[in-house]
Amino acid sequence: MSDSTRVYSYSAVLMGSPILLKLFAHDEALASRVFRLIKQYEDLLTVNRAQSQVMDINHAAGQHAVAVSSPVYALIKCAKAASLLPQSAFNLAIGPLVKRWRIGFRGDSVPPADEIARLLTLTDPRQVVLNDADESVYLTQPGMEIDLGAIAKGYIADRVRDYLHKEGIAQGLINLGGNVQTLGSPEGGWSIGLKKPFSTAGAMIGALEVANKSVVTSGVYERFFEHNGHLYHHILDPRTGYPLDNELDSVTIISSDSIDGDIWTTLMYGMGVEKGCAALRARPDIEAIFVTRTKEVVLSSAHHYRFTLLDSEYRLTGSTV
Repeated sequence: MSDSTRVYSYSAVLMGSPILLKLFAHDEALASRVFRLIKQYEDLLTVNRAQSQVMDINHAAGQHAVAVSSPVYALIKCAKAASLLPQSAFNLAIGPLVKRWRIGFRGDSVPPADEIARLLTLTDPRQVVLNDADESVYLTQPGMEIDLGAIAKGYIADRVRDYLHKEGIAQGLINLGGNVQTLGSPEGGWSIGLKKPFSTAGAMIGALEVANKSVVTSGVYERFFEHNGHLYHHILDPRTGYPLDNELDSVTIISSDSIDGDIWTTLMYGMGVEKGCAALRARPDIEAIFVTRTKEVVLSSAHHYRFTLLDSEYRLTGSTV
């Protein structure tokens, strides 16, 4: 097998997730540079340690604006715009609620209703004040916290894609723990598996073949805990402060940019299948695969990918099936 047809895999653990890079070339130096780039962006954007540019903003809440680097400012501006869409389930200011629920981390618990109500007052995205002139961010109330966890992986995946293009890589794949960004089209396209919710690690509902596309999946099975027979997952509804409760087990977004995948998986969770499909009719560049609790796989629109159902427990539906 020649280097032009063989796929080389490189892996690392970053952002708390296994990161996988696939290249049609044996180039450990390039892989190392890619992982270093990811680490640099993680250091800028994380809220899971005391120091980062995002944490600098949070520490100054209610006190003063904080000037940040252009990439961080641009990402925050994008996140705020998504947060201000009508009835948006995306909210960059949801940090206080995420921190209190701690879903997926040690110490998770169901907060008392009065505490949820109090924390909701600190999550208004309109109180994230942006100043384009000096690229500064000001949180107007003490206790406010922005959290870019719902958008950072997509942003970083796109930066890795751009870097690989600059390095002359025509075909490759980067998987940032669920955010997959592909370059080029090997024969037959890249085959991306769709995970089976609440199952073993390798169990797949189906597979889709894509080229030059991002595939982002978000599911209620990723981080959750159970209390008194009720499942509490990590996708919070910024309108109520509680995990979103609808018919969905997972949403997969197929788009050119992975950042759109991050934003739209959250938007689709807030809308549900029917409203989500209606909203996507105005966005032919973005497509969705919904997996419901009743084991339906719903394809949103005329799809520019091939989907193969692999699990007989599930049934495929949608206007284009």
